Amino acid sequence: MVLSRSSSTSYLRLCILSALGVFAVSATAATNELNIVSDNDLPQVELDKIVVTATRTPTKTSNVIAQTRVVDSEELQRFQGQTVMEVLKRQPGISYYGNGGMDKKNNFYMRGYDSKQILVLIDGIRYSSLSAGGATLNLLPADQIERIEILYGASGSSIYGAGAMGGVIQIFTKGTNVEKSNFSVTAGVGSNDQYLYGASAQFANANGTALSLSASHNETDGINATLPTNSFNYNKDDDGFESDNFSVALNQRINEQWSAGASALYSKSTSEFDSGSQDAYSDQENGSAQAFMDWRYLPGSSLKLQYGHSIDNIDTSSNFSSVYDSKQDQVSLVGQHLLPVGQGIYGIEYLDQSIDTTAYDADDRDVTSAFLGYVVANNQFDAQANVRFDDNSQYGDQTTYNLGGAYHINPNLRIGASYAKGFRAPTFYDIYSGTESNIDLDPETSDNYEAFIEYDTLLQSTRLTGYQNTVDDLINFVARFDGNTYIGGNSQNIEEAEIKGISLTSDWVINDYLFGGSYDYQQAKDSSGGFNDGNFLPIRPENKGLVYIGYRLPSLDIRAEYQYMDDYYYSISNADSQLVESYGLFNISGNYQLTNNLSMTARLNNITNKKYVTAPGYNTDGTNFFTSLTYNWF
Repeated sequence: MVLSRSSSTSYLRLCILSALGVFAVSATAATNELNIVSDNDLPQVELDKIVVTATRTPTKTSNVIAQTRVVDSEELQRFQGQTVMEVLKRQPGISYYGNGGMDKKNNFYMRGYDSKQILVLIDGIRYSSLSAGGATLNLLPADQIERIEILYGASGSSIYGAGAMGGVIQIFTKGTNVEKSNFSVTAGVGSNDQYLYGASAQFANANGTALSLSASHNETDGINATLPTNSFNYNKDDDGFESDNFSVALNQRINEQWSAGASALYSKSTSEFDSGSQDAYSDQENGSAQAFMDWRYLPGSSLKLQYGHSIDNIDTSSNFSSVYDSKQDQVSLVGQHLLPVGQGIYGIEYLDQSIDTTAYDADDRDVTSAFLGYVVANNQFDAQANVRFDDNSQYGDQTTYNLGGAYHINPNLRIGASYAKGFRAPTFYDIYSGTESNIDLDPETSDNYEAFIEYDTLLQSTRLTGYQNTVDDLINFVARFDGNTYIGGNSQNIEEAEIKGISLTSDWVINDYLFGGSYDYQQAKDSSGGFNDGNFLPIRPENKGLVYIGYRLPSLDIRAEYQYMDDYYYSISNADSQLVESYGLFNISGNYQLTNNLSMTARLNNITNKKYVTAPGYNTDGTNFFTSLTYNWF
């Protein structure tokens, strides 16, 4: 049966009512089944996970010193039909703003640092927009992702180099861990005439070969991106979006010592946006590809050679048409060697960044790097030390380092502290963005202190982290407004800024119930002694929090959450006209295994239809939903 767009609204309403009805019935049925399900059949939740981003070697989260967060495949299922940005903005310590719907231009901030100061990796390869500054996570589909690791703080600078001053987000594509052959198809519908369909296949054999293929198409009529107060850009039409997304991963275990593989993620999209009365749109291509060879010459010791290539191409048709084609090529040789006590990590890297556009005078630069690291992880004491040297062809050389330690008071209680030196060179976007370029921008440097106390048991994991950072020559885009209308601006150095705060996370699993949340308090202020001294940095709310409760069985996973965002200023001037008021959102999501082969996913956002904005003059969606069905062949 094929539905016309005119009948889609009724169909979508029926879908969501059916979805919620099934959830209610299934929850009741699942409760009745509790008496006949053995303990061995109940879901096991692993709180102590393995991460590689924090140290560049597999390490338990209970041994990592810096604050770390893992978004696994089970959690990502709740974001079917949405983007990676939709996932991240619900994580602790992350605030954001958007210029309209889920695909529109946005920016995010992690513990007070701008997205340009957060390094994004896809399967170990740098992924960022040289034209926009940060990574275009609003265009990466969540359904192509296996897991996401989030490393908070500046310890990543001495491991990954410039761009990681505020943290690292590493995205792992599907196919990195294929256990058995299977094939699946997915179809979904959502609010604003959203349609998603896709297919994926994974193959594994006894010869050590694993292949994963995935493709999807996502489209929506969207919402009107601007509000009438945005007199320069306002256009009352809806601003749609469509994308085609592909991923592939091939891994081959040659023998006990050697393995090789390759992976790629590619997205081609078209986004409509408002630019006065003109119908404006942006065509974009985003992607990353990598190939590697891994030699495990001793137990716990290995050497990995990797080449990566990423692209971010944008062709905009509007009142201010432009073309930006950027690419990054990266080669790295990273080794780890098991020592009598701890593990040593070492590596060399080469990065070439180039952009093809008439808007920028400079269009190419390269960075040559070398680093050393040492990690100790045991039941009594954890330690991490790193030092890295970067030679930037545009800004010269820089050395960053990190030192941290943690002590296990008992098997459940741990305390620790760390210091990290951060560095970030201005991006092409920093220098040339806005109505006036600023070629005299200085690189940013930072001193970052962090301390924590952590309590883990079989039922829960709770961590309280305090941090204080001083940033010299912080690069901030200073916008000029006439009321709510943007009239110009450029990037400028703030001589000194201070960012301090606390982050509390707590996750509990009691029988089949999951609950917990996070709370973040931060003060991110200009401390330069200049005109804006004492003012809050933009898009850095003092308070942010999320609480959730969930119920999980082998066939059912349902979760309700409340997300709160405090007031914040959109401009460093802290003008009243640039104040974004606080808001709170209720969401519910879940998955249900209808049969052994058929599963359903549904999400209902902003249940109370809260009217709010994240950027002055730009719209947000009201109550919205998405529901999908997936059929698997094993």
